[in-house]
Amino acid sequence: MFRRTDYRAHRRLVDPAREKAQLWRLIMGLILASGVYLICNQTMYRTLFTWQGKNVEAFARSLAAGTTPIAMYLTLLSFGFMILGVAIALRVVHNRGLPAALGDGQLFRQQMVSVLVLLILINIAIWVLPPWDLGAPLVPNMNLSLWAVLLPFSFVAVFIQVSAEEILFRGYIQQQLAARFDSPLIWMLMPAGLFGLGHYLPDTAGPNALPIALWAMIFGIMMADLTARAGTLAPAIAVHFINNVTAILIVSLPDELSGLSLYLSPFSLDDTETVRAWLPVEFGFMIVSWLGARLAIRR
Repeated sequence: MFRRTDYRAHRRLVDPAREKAQLWRLIMGLILASGVYLICNQTMYRTLFTWQGKNVEAFARSLAAGTTPIAMYLTLLSFGFMILGVAIALRVVHNRGLPAALGDGQLFRQQMVSVLVLLILINIAIWVLPPWDLGAPLVPNMNLSLWAVLLPFSFVAVFIQVSAEEILFRGYIQQQLAARFDSPLIWMLMPAGLFGLGHYLPDTAGPNALPIALWAMIFGIMMADLTARAGTLAPAIAVHFINNVTAILIVSLPDELSGLSLYLSPFSLDDTETVRAWLPVEFGFMIVSWLGARLAIRR
């Protein structure tokens, strides 16, 4: 899985980062990127809250839960500030441009199309094959016509969200660590660990918070492997995109982030045992997507 000979493309991707790969620069860059993200986010939300006037409390609740299309669009599109923060950090601290962190442009586009096409076919097959539910009938959440009208904008919003996370973890942190340390145990595991930590939400997930965080960490390792094999961020973004489209736009949990979903699952995060029983299934989907993406970039 992690043979160094498979990662020659990664060395070419990382080469532009080697000139200014000191750890203090990475720490400084992360502080700068975080600051840009937080300042922009706070400015946007404070402005929106001011405009809401007397309705600010209801608006704040809908934003926190993500139960309306507007709330979901604001949440997903706000990840664009993360891309901005990383772009500024790369330029100011490392004298690099964001496109270089994405990889060769032509190869990026080719791999993106190849992986997306294969993953769409795989997901169609999974949805067509039985069983056709999650242990109980799916709960309709949005009118099909409205969902279809919003779908192009929803795709864009989800793409921005997943691209931001991949640019931060695989485009910035992973590449800067790989420019400083040769061992994949460092440049793969450290960003994946941070990615998993960001998904550790005990207040929301309860007893399943740790398994979900571990799931996210393993997902991060697989996306790091794809990036290292491909030499661009395209496969990782494509896998992440298909995963989040399924979870955000097609069938979401009823607890939160359901404002753009066509259906709701018949269980919530409070159904601890049911969620735990489905985690291995989700893990299986993740393995299939990872292997499918690896196959696509080998063609």
